[in-house]
Amino acid sequence: MEPTGANVRSGGDLLVQCLLEHDMSLWSCVPGESFLPVLDALHERGDRVRLITARHEAAAANMAEAAGKLTGRAAVCLVTRGPGATHASIALHTAYQDGTPLILVVGQVERRHLGRQAFQEMNYEHVFGSSAKAVVTVMDADRIPEHVARAVATAHGGRPGPVVLVLPEDVLSDRTDAPVMYAPEPACPDVTAADRDRLLVELNAAERPVLIVGGPGWRQSVGEQVIAFAERNDVPVAAAFRWQDAVPNASRAFVGYLGLGCSPKLRARLAEADLIVGLGPRLDDPTTDGYALTDTARRLVLVSEAADELYGGAIPHLALHGSLASVADALKASHLRENASRRGWLPELRAEQERFTSPPVPAPQPDLASIVSHVRNTVPDDAVITNGAGNYTVWLQRFFEFRRFHTQLAPRNGAMGYGLPAGLAAAALHPDRVVVTFAGDGCLLMSGSELATAVKYGLRVVVVVVNNSMFGTIRMHQERAYPGRVIATQLHNPDFVAYARSFGAAAHLVRTTGEFAPAFAEALSHHGPSLIEVRTDAEQITPDLRIADLG
Repeated sequence: MEPTGANVRSGGDLLVQCLLEHDMSLWSCVPGESFLPVLDALHERGDRVRLITARHEAAAANMAEAAGKLTGRAAVCLVTRGPGATHASIALHTAYQDGTPLILVVGQVERRHLGRQAFQEMNYEHVFGSSAKAVVTVMDADRIPEHVARAVATAHGGRPGPVVLVLPEDVLSDRTDAPVMYAPEPACPDVTAADRDRLLVELNAAERPVLIVGGPGWRQSVGEQVIAFAERNDVPVAAAFRWQDAVPNASRAFVGYLGLGCSPKLRARLAEADLIVGLGPRLDDPTTDGYALTDTARRLVLVSEAADELYGGAIPHLALHGSLASVADALKASHLRENASRRGWLPELRAEQERFTSPPVPAPQPDLASIVSHVRNTVPDDAVITNGAGNYTVWLQRFFEFRRFHTQLAPRNGAMGYGLPAGLAAAALHPDRVVVTFAGDGCLLMSGSELATAVKYGLRVVVVVVNNSMFGTIRMHQERAYPGRVIATQLHNPDFVAYARSFGAAAHLVRTTGEFAPAFAEALSHHGPSLIEVRTDAEQITPDLRIADLG
């Protein structure tokens, strides 16, 4: 019997109210007929929801993933069944590998058609089972509040990640009087006093320790306390892959980042360390150079807010479960015993970091290192810098000095096409902050149509396109493995300036280093999206290597 009364609403309306109750950071979508009741409910609540319609589901989902990274709170992405859901799968994989909370809502065929290969039907438990923390098909409108509350708790609990909510069309249309539910924020226990003491014993005993920092649960205050401890006690701090904003890079204790394009000298130095402390991050493949670092570490200590992460890879000598805030609080007032080896170890690593971040001489034209440095010296400390994947990111990671947390948005799983949607998410969430997106020519055209989205919503983002007319990373590997046998990596590009202007964005062309500063100044002053195409020397494959050096 259909319910009656003042609290009766559609399943779609109830879904929206339940998600609103949990303070979602951003809403994005590509509309589909499978979730029309949800769209209608959002129309009724336009004063509480700013829904951003993207031009492709991959971009919509990347926006939501980036919003989760930037805020620590899950965003909502709404996609239709079949092709819509599979387009969003890249961002789902990013969120799963990167530890980002995300709620992906997928419309589904009606319940009576399930299992009959209905139009665009898919089994999402099978499709997303290895790239989501949970995949739940809601079969009863009355249970929407329960499933939403559990999904939000799951997305944020332990190591954060994506949750997929699948809702058949008729469930969204059904009438229900079920009340809204709220899931309290999952709590992470403080590190125990005994574990704090064990950590300090390890650090006191080490002569060449290194802290590797980042990870879900990190905050600005955590970074400040950890770097203060490191400076006071001469302990080197390295950032895990694409967690460079975890601590201020100008600190004398910061010795660089690990991951693709990092300093070879830093890699070699870490092999000499007698203690590696993973303070928060997953010590993943890029961070550890294919797990070589953790497999050979003389002494390995892991600290994580997610208990199941402590034994997910290399088995540590000491595993500590507790909030990073409580660990940082324990460290902030701690003094290690004087140690001459440690006191000499840090300055050596810091000096090597400073040499690594000095632009190579002679400089090519245009000089990407100088361009990245100019961006750093021009934008405020809280500017958000985004990128996707490709060799161009090596210049950004190496020469941009991050100064505050939540200023780096990058896919740790190496997904292309991420930078522009991430920049749009940052601009939507923080219209008062400067947002700069770096993208390769191959990377940009995987989401370039979102310039239309940027113009439609007036999102202020500066897009710097590094154009070398090829898939640079693959070309580099190709030249190393099969010198001179180039295939599939050369690109034919549009005129990017004309391309951007066709959407209504401002655009500039840069061929020399000197042309960049005035173009960037104009872009920053523009009230809307701007694009700067930087045409680079295709031979300069990394800051230190030319293609001719690879054979």
